[in-house]
Amino acid sequence: MTALVWFRRDLRVHDHPALRAALDSAGTVVPVFCFDDGLLGGRHASGPRTQFLLECLGELDAALRQRGSRLFLRHGPPRRELPALAAEVGADAVHVSADVGPFARRRQHEVKDALGGTAQFRVHSGLFAVDRLDAIRTRAGDPYTVFTPFARSWSAQSRRDVLGAPRRLPAPPAGLAVGTLPALRDLGLEQECEDPAPGGERAARERLRRFLADTVDGYAEGRDHLGAEQVSRLSPYLHFGCISPREVEHRLPDGEGATAYRRQLCWRDFYAHVLGHYPANARSEFQSRYRGTIRWSRARKRFDAWCEGRTGYPAVDAGMRQLRREGWMHNRARLLVGSFLTKDLGIDWRWGERWFMRLLLDGDEASNNGNWQWIASVGVDPQPAFRRLFNPSRQQERFDPGGEYVRRYLPELADVPDAYITEPWTMPAEVQERVGCRIGRDYPAPIVDHAQARREALTRYRVK
Repeated sequence: MTALVWFRRDLRVHDHPALRAALDSAGTVVPVFCFDDGLLGGRHASGPRTQFLLECLGELDAALRQRGSRLFLRHGPPRRELPALAAEVGADAVHVSADVGPFARRRQHEVKDALGGTAQFRVHSGLFAVDRLDAIRTRAGDPYTVFTPFARSWSAQSRRDVLGAPRRLPAPPAGLAVGTLPALRDLGLEQECEDPAPGGERAARERLRRFLADTVDGYAEGRDHLGAEQVSRLSPYLHFGCISPREVEHRLPDGEGATAYRRQLCWRDFYAHVLGHYPANARSEFQSRYRGTIRWSRARKRFDAWCEGRTGYPAVDAGMRQLRREGWMHNRARLLVGSFLTKDLGIDWRWGERWFMRLLLDGDEASNNGNWQWIASVGVDPQPAFRRLFNPSRQQERFDPGGEYVRRYLPELADVPDAYITEPWTMPAEVQERVGCRIGRDYPAPIVDHAQARREALTRYRVK
């Protein structure tokens, strides 16, 4: 028997249920990845994330070669390419890891229909910590829309065993066209980040090793601190499946830090659970009362200032410049910049969502959408708008009190005294001259007054 393994967001050889199932059931296994213009050039097109993907694919091919196989590449819609490849090699089955987004699920159905029963289409777990997110239900049988009860049910779910990487793979059919791994420019995209993390399974496993050895014990207390970073930075690798969330969870030790990190894995599964059940969330607010009722600002100049890290609020600007530099942003900063865009500037959360998806290496539709709706107070797990309306200066005082994070990404503020680092516009003129940071020239003045913006936001949401 011959089987195809359709790789998508599961770019690894360790703990890969679809790959293991193919090996257990077929004598010949053909690993394949499809470059789909609908994915690469769609509304979430991203040069930085696609470059990361290319690095992941190159390393996956190397790992498969070491085991006697290789990665076959096809260019075109999977509904055309996979049935053609299945017919060419006489495949009896196509194995794939289940995904939850509307586009991913549509592609699954299209491929299954295009196969027309000529080969079995088998869907496996592997992208989430819990295998059957769709099976997690309330007592009434409904999907969860509030995180805390979901987390209780999620924690009680059984877990499958973690699978090792295969030592050897069967040789693919002789003479089968391999396909070519394109360069980013061949796909019509460009790298917009100057210092992104490297892609691939080896980098993922090394990142996890370092997190478990050096960081996880202090994660609960330190994960919100911007300056002294106490986070995993595993999110890009989890997004592309360079390491499985099930293995990450399995390897977490006991302790407060590990418990806090496990909760983050739960949030990831929660947002996937929500998007899987409510695909309309991809484009509209979960809370129907806010669909078309909030009068969002369309102030393009203010949006551009936010994108470029020129708002005049250091913690906001540092987060946005970190995003541009690294294709990643600290989670506390993501909440802060999201609050600033939607509450202080009153700009539609979808604008921020698209900008993040353009640059984020970990740009995951479910998590990104869920977090943007959360901070915009229009999504699941609702709270009154005022509870997620952050004062950027107070947030900086709390989570970057020494200005370490701000100075790392805003070099123009490097010599600003600590007394003024959260609100540099309050520096006397002589201090500005002395430290070489004149507000309005070397660093912008605030583009809005937070107190006034807060009052306008509460009115916008009709909060009494």
